[in-house]
Amino acid sequence: MHPLCTSITRLALLSFIGSLTLMVSLAQTPDAIVPPKPPVPPTPATGTAKSPLPEDLIGDEHVREEFGVNQFTTPSIRKLFEMLDGLGKLSYDALKRPISRQTPSDRVLVSLGLGSLIADGFLIVQCEKVEAMEDVGRALIKYAKVIGAGSRMNRHTQSLFEHSIDGDWDKLRGELALTQADVEAEMVQLRDVDIAHLVSLGGWLRALEIASRSVADNYSEEKTRRLMRVDIAEYYAASLADLNPTILASPALKLLQAGLTTMMPLMAAPAGKGLTQEQTQFLAEKASALAHIVTDPMKN
Repeated sequence: MHPLCTSITRLALLSFIGSLTLMVSLAQTPDAIVPPKPPVPPTPATGTAKSPLPEDLIGDEHVREEFGVNQFTTPSIRKLFEMLDGLGKLSYDALKRPISRQTPSDRVLVSLGLGSLIADGFLIVQCEKVEAMEDVGRALIKYAKVIGAGSRMNRHTQSLFEHSIDGDWDKLRGELALTQADVEAEMVQLRDVDIAHLVSLGGWLRALEIASRSVADNYSEEKTRRLMRVDIAEYYAASLADLNPTILASPALKLLQAGLTTMMPLMAAPAGKGLTQEQTQFLAEKASALAHIVTDPMKN
């Protein structure tokens, strides 16, 4: 064969072999590893149109971008207690309640009770009662453990004790806010967002009891304006209506639903006016009755 033809033939053969090698290599290259998608929170039920969450009750710690949690964000108990700042000094002896480490057997009541305990913690901070924080902290651990958020709660309780001993009330507020935020994060992970709403509801009921009783005992029309938050009551009422039917079957939640419906008109007044002393007293009684639906089972 002519040398030139031989060279051309060799080049063609080498080119063919190279192409074949490349094809085999590509065929054997494993597919790119695609990282697993983050868990997607369940879509809430659509049977009931929820009232929007009042913007002043959204804590920054509740905005979890990885879950797109706008529809799961619940009112921050810290924000609820910041509303009490204009009420003046609270009387701890008049507003405290016994703290038991016993937990109810009903998970719904445990969730509501956990929120109530966080609110009790904020009352302790507002009144700067160092000695009362230990009982609340230990109860928080037990309640969080029942609903599956014990490990997250444990990392905050030591800080709660240390800050209370040091009298560092600002850091105490921060740790209490994080307890709620971490419980909510755990519930989103477990696809149990309804429980996060119940924790917040329990905190609001206790905060409203404290606020309304304090204003009723030291009445001024100006202070009553802080109690006139029908928007918050409407939000919780809508949230209850939108719960999983299995959870909503709880006798305690049915009582709370009926109580919220009755109480909402009491939180309204003519434009530009506050509540009268008689109206304030009546609201305080209703708020206390609702809070006791949660706290009475906590004594057993």
